[in-house]
Amino acid sequence: MPPAKASTPRGAARAATAAVSGLVAVSAVLGLAACGLSGDSPAGLARVAAGQAASAGADPATAATSRIRNPGNGRLEAVVPDISSTVLLIGDSQSEPTDGWPRLGLAAAGYNVYFCGRGGTGYVAANGATGNYIDALQRGDWLLPAGAPALIVIEGGGNDAAGGASNAQIAGNAQRLIGELRTRYPGTRIAMIGTLARGANDGGGRRSEVDALLGAVAAANGLPFVPVGDWLTRYGLAKDLADAVHMNAEGRVALGRILERRLRELGLDRKSLL
Repeated sequence: MPPAKASTPRGAARAATAAVSGLVAVSAVLGLAACGLSGDSPAGLARVAAGQAASAGADPATAATSRIRNPGNGRLEAVVPDISSTVLLIGDSQSEPTDGWPRLGLAAAGYNVYFCGRGGTGYVAANGATGNYIDALQRGDWLLPAGAPALIVIEGGGNDAAGGASNAQIAGNAQRLIGELRTRYPGTRIAMIGTLARGANDGGGRRSEVDALLGAVAAANGLPFVPVGDWLTRYGLAKDLADAVHMNAEGRVALGRILERRLRELGLDRKSLL
């Protein structure tokens, strides 16, 4: 049966609005698929460690299906259930997988995880239609969450290291990003995770240098910082690399546990922030 036609101009307008809303919803899930709510949890950690998919909880796209317009900037934002227990994680391909080690560590520290970012991006590096962190945020490449997250965590730097970005470019864009996040989410604490590497004395190279640079940016802004520029060497995890820079499943779980411990030491676990 063909769909019923709108019988009045007002009905036609409503139908058109519904069609546009449906298109926006599809765009939010597809075009802005770099953002979403992670279903990972401490129980999910155990399932990943057992070689199973960590699939409990919300679908990663669920948060993007309900949106409101921010009256301050006119942009659509995701309505995230229990935003006060949610961390906004900004990152690259280390964070993008639902079992990425930054997500696992944050979930184990008590948070729901809402991710914005994309593999191949960074403070300076862009990937196709998705800009670098500050550009993506400002022009709406990401669907940011509405309300006040419990914590904001910025992870990355590896693609900037690989792409030849200068210290000045990385530090400048990191500073701009921190300022913009403080404006968008006043009162929400911000922390930074550095660039995963082997270590300066074990072939860490530019990745370890960028990790140290980001630590200096964090310190200048009074932000907690988790340096990870030597973790592959320090914790003997180079054996768990799936390629030159990314971890296999066992390595992601191991790094997630280490990150959880470090977050608790810094007082950044959910219970400590209550």
